[in-house]
Parts: sequence; C-alpha cells; structure tokens
Amino acid sequence: MNTFTLPDISTLPALRHSDCNQILDTLFEPSKHLHSLTESLLLQQKCISYEALIDLVRARLISLASSKAPDDRTVLLDILGSHPRLGEKASEERPLSEFSKAEQANLSMAGQHGTAQHLSLLNREYEEKFPGLRYVTFVNGRGRDMIMEEMRRRIERGDIELEIMETIQVSLWICSQNHHARFFCGESS
Repeated sequence: MNTFTLPDISTLPALRHSDCNQILDTLFEPSKHLHSLTESLLLQQKCISYEALIDLVRARLISLASSKAPDDRTVLLDILGSHPRLGEKASEERPLSEFSKAEQANLSMAGQHGTAQHLSLLNREYEEKFPGLRYVTFVNGRGRDMIMEEMRRRIERGDIELEIMETIQVSLWICSQNHHARFFCGESS
C-alpha cells in the first residue's frame, strides 16, 4: 500500500490548506465539506494528537446530526456519504482513503459466498432506504456473507436517525480503532 506519512500534529496550523486536506483525506474519506468543517475546528482549537482531531470531528458530526437546519443536514450527509460503497473500486472521480483501499481489498479477498452483484444490489437498496448515506462497517477480515447479513438487518431496521448515528460512530471508530494516526505516522496513544 502506498502510504502518506502524517506530519506532527502541531504543524497543522502552519500547513497550506491543500496539505491539511491531504491529511484529512488520509484519515477520513475525501469530502469538501469535511475539509471546510475541520478547517474551522482547527482555527478554533489546537489539537494535541490525531486522536484529539478525530474526537473533535466526532463531536461536530454528532452536533450536525442533532441539528434541524437543512444546511447542516446537507453537510452531514455529504461527509457521511463520502464513504465508499462496499466493493467499490477507487477512481479519479471517487478516490478512496488509504485505509478504505486496504479494507476494500480485504473484502474482496474474504469474498466467500457473497457475489459482487448481490453486494451491489444491497448497496443500492441501502441507499434508497437511507438517502445520502453509504453503508459503513468495519470489515476486519469478515466475509461478504456476514457483511451482507448485517447490512440486511440495518436496512430492515429502517431508522434513518439511528443509522446516521451508527454511521458516525462506526466511521470514526474505524478511524480511531485502526489508529490511522499511528498507522501512518507512528504516533502512539
């Protein structure tokens, strides 16, 4: 995997916006709204670690989720919808974070009983049920069959507000648990 090494967190305020965006795209999924949101967070607060940055993003996403303002919902869904579909390949129009590239490769290798076509249909069904969202889970070596069962349960549950909160938690849990910051720059927590 071609990795990008994160700079020391204390250097973020002095970096160009494009460099900060590259860092965000390494930690999270590429999203212009996330770039804007995080830029304002970094101007307001100093982060002492990448984990602290992840926690700030988590708090802001939860705040957006509880807001009734349509613009906040648009920003939130853009950020949450930037996560790739399971089984999706990277493209110029839709780049993947370094971690998503690895997770997608793991999902392909753990393909067992599930077909790519079935996964594609479930992705479509999920996105029709929860407009603006992508199904997010921690693959962690699980096969497609297990992932698709979990996906089916969440579709049948049908609660978009719960799904938004779960998507926030799972997305940032993945980032935190896999210690993107440590994985890319050797930072320890």
